[in-house]
Amino acid sequence: MLTTAPNLHQPDESYARLIATHDGLTEAESHALNARLILILMNHIGDPQVLAQAMELARHQS
Repeated sequence: MLTTAPNLHQPDESYARLIATHDGLTEAESHALNARLILILMNHIGDPQVLAQAMELARHQS
């Protein structure tokens, strides 16, 4: 089951690290970094049902 309640330790620091990871990259490089990061995290999660729930949620949130 997908966890949707706040569960991120140090969310401000984590967000700042994500933004800093993109510093100095072109838009294309930034998109490629995001794609690699998503694939790494998908592999870490591993559960296809959880991944499907996450994709559905991401697709329909604005």
